[in-house]
Amino acid sequence: MDIAQWLRGLGLERYIKTFCDAEITSEVLPELTEADLRELGLPLGPRKAVLRAIQALAPIAPVAVEANGPADYARPSIPSDAERRQLTVMFVDLVGSTALASGRDPEELRDLLQAYHNTVVGEIARFEGHIAKFLGDGVLAYFGWPRAHEDEAERAVRAGLRVTKAVASLTEPGGAALAARVGIATGLAVVGELIGEGEARERAVIGETPNLAARLQGLAKPSDVVIAESTRRLLGEAFTYHDLGTVPLKGFPELVQAWLVIGEGAAESRFEAQHGMATTALVGRNEELALLLDRWEQAKEREGQIVLLGGEAGIGKSRLVRALRDQVARVPHTPLSHFCSPFHTNTALYPVVGLLERAAAIRREDAFDEQLDKLEAMLALGADDVHESAPVLADLLAIPTGERYPPLALSPHQKKERTFQALLEQIQGLAARHPVLAVYEDVHWADPTMLEFLDRLVDEAQRLPILMIVTFRPEFIPRWTGHGHVTALFLSRLGRRQGAAVIDRITGGKMLPQEVLEQILAKTDGVPLFVEELTKAVVESGLLKDQGSRYELIGPLPPLAIPTTLQDSLMARLDRLAPVKEVAQIAACIGREFGHDLLRLVTALEEHALQHALNDLLAAELIFRRGVPPNVAYSFKHALVQDIAHESLLKSKRQQIHARIAAALEQHYPARAERRSRRQSLYISPRVDWQERRWTIGCGPAVLRPRVPPISKRSLISQGDWRHSSPIHKGRSAIARNSLCKQQSEVH
Repeated sequence: MDIAQWLRGLGLERYIKTFCDAEITSEVLPELTEADLRELGLPLGPRKAVLRAIQALAPIAPVAVEANGPADYARPSIPSDAERRQLTVMFVDLVGSTALASGRDPEELRDLLQAYHNTVVGEIARFEGHIAKFLGDGVLAYFGWPRAHEDEAERAVRAGLRVTKAVASLTEPGGAALAARVGIATGLAVVGELIGEGEARERAVIGETPNLAARLQGLAKPSDVVIAESTRRLLGEAFTYHDLGTVPLKGFPELVQAWLVIGEGAAESRFEAQHGMATTALVGRNEELALLLDRWEQAKEREGQIVLLGGEAGIGKSRLVRALRDQVARVPHTPLSHFCSPFHTNTALYPVVGLLERAAAIRREDAFDEQLDKLEAMLALGADDVHESAPVLADLLAIPTGERYPPLALSPHQKKERTFQALLEQIQGLAARHPVLAVYEDVHWADPTMLEFLDRLVDEAQRLPILMIVTFRPEFIPRWTGHGHVTALFLSRLGRRQGAAVIDRITGGKMLPQEVLEQILAKTDGVPLFVEELTKAVVESGLLKDQGSRYELIGPLPPLAIPTTLQDSLMARLDRLAPVKEVAQIAACIGREFGHDLLRLVTALEEHALQHALNDLLAAELIFRRGVPPNVAYSFKHALVQDIAHESLLKSKRQQIHARIAAALEQHYPARAERRSRRQSLYISPRVDWQERRWTIGCGPAVLRPRVPPISKRSLISQGDWRHSSPIHKGRSAIARNSLCKQQSEVH
């Protein structure tokens, strides 16, 4: 194994000399621990990246991990049970492997394949994919299991592009370059099922997605990455593509749409990649936009302002920033846009590097002299003399200066200080010409050096005509709130009327059936992204018929499925709490709201363990709590989070949990329900509609009547399809995944 090549694959080529000086070989590498890497002088971020990549080599070599090391350094724990979830599957194949093996010594072939496997594994580990198995010269990887991220499709494609590039840098003993081809597909699968015996025992994925990825790989040419339409829909314009059209694939009865990934897209931000420039108008944020415009007016008068714009994913931070940019577009100013990335949390000043490259129109395929010319021309917009800043910023951009500037004889600390000084002077020079609108998006992904630079800029901005907007998610705690020129603004959910306005914009003013509108609003909880994606999914689902000015249902309204565009994001919220995820899944079977007592009866956990799990879910803001013991009740923060937790269970396990819930209700709640119902004049009477196979709840005398034949009740429980109706609504059904949850909530 080539250690230098392996480090380059991780983006850590700057530590090649460190590893060589320490005589780290491929035999020693698997034994490295977090303490060893700290002794070598690697900072926290690179230590984490190296340890994850070492652990990804486990199928090839054993990995030593400190017993008392941080949990973050361990691989995500493998769930004990199989799950239903959306996966992005990658299949990598070595081109011409049969010819490589022909006439070659088996030991030489082994070394060649090991170098190839190590390279592929390193690139996949870089994007936190899971190596499922090696199939000779083929590698099968999953993105989305055992732990999901919100951008699995993008991670898979980025990994695929890097795999093909890294493998192309390998050569066989004869000097010929190797080549790999990659196929990627996304879809629903059952993953984690243990199959086989002994050494052949493995956790498999069941579904058509792995087969589709393998077939697309066969369609690819050397160094190509070919993706399915299901993956393409999730990527937006994050990449550029070539449409391969619909192609016949063995084992698939219909033609399959395929796309060739060319490379990175031109979109500046994740928001632009997903939404483009044509976005729906801002809804329900008039006060927030007015505040930003007020701070902009102050900034133009040389009273520098910083707005810390926080909120959960999908709440509309980037949309609000876009609206501000549109409002100030007619005023002479200098926009500076910085975008932090989940793929570059360990790359120093990555958002600044991206801005400089875009502003100077630097392309990596340009000659070094041309890149340097472009950098100097861009710097001249903010400085009269660029000779002080150009060499240090060229070093930041990894542009060789040749004989134009002498080498920088600086220590790492001195180089960082000079870089900060050059960047601040550039901003000061730009601000002297026009007011500056500087946006720093997704700072929860910022690297430590970037945060240190923001510390300096926040102090400096007060004396400049600059408005800084820093966006972040709730898990990030901003450290600049104590300054007088800093305003904290946290976006809340939209109200019902505002949510309906978003739906109206998506449908182009065409009215939806009332029951469809109600279900969308109930499931999306005022999160604009959820509203948009679920509305689009409904309109494209085939459930509705376009009647010109309105849509009409063409049949009964089923529970709305979770859009594929939200699956990864929602699953990622659960997977961050893997140790207590099962509690969330059981609670989801009870319903959007659930009581502590019923959950304790169904989970079989000790009280202390259950309370610990609930506290973790509360801390992560997946659920809310109300009431005081013994009358404590909980509710999921988002209906869609409840849905994803419920749907991730295998149907068989889901049936078992629903049966336990029904048994607990029947055994433990009749007396309590009867006592409370006398006060509330409420009765709960499960009755069977044999045609619709649903349970309903009605209003009437204070009597509890859970009398349903056991076999029939079990068959109904297995459906997991519950509807709530009452005379007040004249029979109109409002979807509630489990009416038993409402039964328990009302009698608790």
